[in-house]
Amino acid sequence: MPQTYDAIVVGSGIAGGWAAKELCERGLRTLVLEAGRPIEPGQDYVEHVPPWNMKFRGYGDRVAAERDQPVQRRCYACDEWASKFFVNDREHPYSTPDDTPFLWIRGRQVGGRSIMWARQVYRWSDLDFEANARDGHGVDWPLRYADLAPWYDHVEEFIGISGEALGLPQLPDGRFLPPMPLNCAEEVVRDAMAATFGGERVLTIGRCAVLTRAHRGRAACHYCGPCERGCITHSYFNSIGSTLPAARATGRLTLRPHSVVHSVLYDARRDRATGVRVIDGQTREDLEFHARLVFLCASALESTRILLNSRPSRFPTGLGNSSGELGRNLMDHVMGGGAQGTIAGMEDRVVVGRRPNGIYVPRFRNVRTAHPGFLRGYGFQGGGSRPGWGRGASMAGFGADLKQALRTPGPWQFRYYGFGECLPRPTNYVELDPERVDAWGIPVLRIHCAWSDNERALLRDMADTATEMLEAAGATGIEPFIQDNPPGLGIHEMGTARMGRDPATSVLNAHNQCWDAPNVFVTDGACMTSSACQNPSITYMALTARAAAYAVEQLQRGEL
Repeated sequence: MPQTYDAIVVGSGIAGGWAAKELCERGLRTLVLEAGRPIEPGQDYVEHVPPWNMKFRGYGDRVAAERDQPVQRRCYACDEWASKFFVNDREHPYSTPDDTPFLWIRGRQVGGRSIMWARQVYRWSDLDFEANARDGHGVDWPLRYADLAPWYDHVEEFIGISGEALGLPQLPDGRFLPPMPLNCAEEVVRDAMAATFGGERVLTIGRCAVLTRAHRGRAACHYCGPCERGCITHSYFNSIGSTLPAARATGRLTLRPHSVVHSVLYDARRDRATGVRVIDGQTREDLEFHARLVFLCASALESTRILLNSRPSRFPTGLGNSSGELGRNLMDHVMGGGAQGTIAGMEDRVVVGRRPNGIYVPRFRNVRTAHPGFLRGYGFQGGGSRPGWGRGASMAGFGADLKQALRTPGPWQFRYYGFGECLPRPTNYVELDPERVDAWGIPVLRIHCAWSDNERALLRDMADTATEMLEAAGATGIEPFIQDNPPGLGIHEMGTARMGRDPATSVLNAHNQCWDAPNVFVTDGACMTSSACQNPSITYMALTARAAAYAVEQLQRGEL
């Protein structure tokens, strides 16, 4: 007989951990299904191991990487220390048309990509939630900032966010722990921007899910730096150190790793999902688990793949696809426009520790006045630093003279790196590949995604405005750049099961509830109706907490 629970959560990462916490704390016996292996922080986290203690000095086995992780190694964090947190591309294939490459960066283990994420957290505003309605791209979001603000509060108070309040309408302030300090070069650039741009362009420290003081039993960050390898003190937020322990403390959590979800089970007579079909990741045994609620939090494209693979007779093209919108409007942040330069002076000053954060410049295009060249906008990340001894790999010289030169850090450098909004377009979509399957025999995705002229215009403007800001700071040797990064590499994939106001044009309603099966909720990146330009993870968390509260309320009323 299938095992039965009150709720099933698919995925244990950022969204899945929040779903587990909220559902368990609201009284539901909850099963969390994770496709990958369990994680033991004491064994798997290796943040303090230096490169000279690694077999390949941190670079990894390049032959094995090219064979097993040709896509994953395009992510900076997939190095010799952390490559174990990224999937094997041979076991997890997908396909793309030759002329539209897409880099799908994935992590399958308890905690998902919350182990390796960049920890940047920025609230969205009504500039973002109203964007589709304002310019006619995509459909209107079925909610506004006021609907989500209390849930942003709820999430931030639990996970701990360090940051600086700015009072900007396009980037709402949150519940912040003390901000990390800017370094001296960043202060120079910040002050020059304030003097030159009259408050339109603002530089601040990044808003980061890293603790600057002890919080809910977790220690403050000690600035060791390589957070993507895991954090043994749980000083940054991930589901292993925060939400899953909270769910476990209720006594209502069952966590099952090595559980690859194939599809959602559906009962047409009741117009409800009854559970999920699972393939055991180790034995390949075919299993079923039943529940009154199903939360899909497997990451944007994986949740959509599960729905596309769920094909009851009533929904032959996929559960949730009665509108024809399932799989459509794939988005990622376009990134890689900017500039870098040298900031003269302050040679007597060096950084102490490895601050796990950088600067942020909030969006300033299309905020008060319309730009004639493009829609929406972008923000900058980056920061100031002095290159250390590692720069010797590309320096001319040899022997004692080279060693002596490397004893002193190089001059202060500053870099702006832009992240821009991708417009929702139905021509960016995913579908099931009719021929290929993964290592567990499940049909894989075929991904169609390309940048439009609008995204390319954003990149060009990023390079121009970054150059302007460095010039204002008196930088020398300024080098603008425009990188040709394919979609996916931003690792902010969104859309494909969007929220909306009308079941004819969307997959989910205002509470992340599937129009086709009201006891199915999708709260990861798949639900997003537009992409804004801010890092999206905290919005997934807030949406998940809000949807879980709503689902339990509906369950208690007998409406599910």
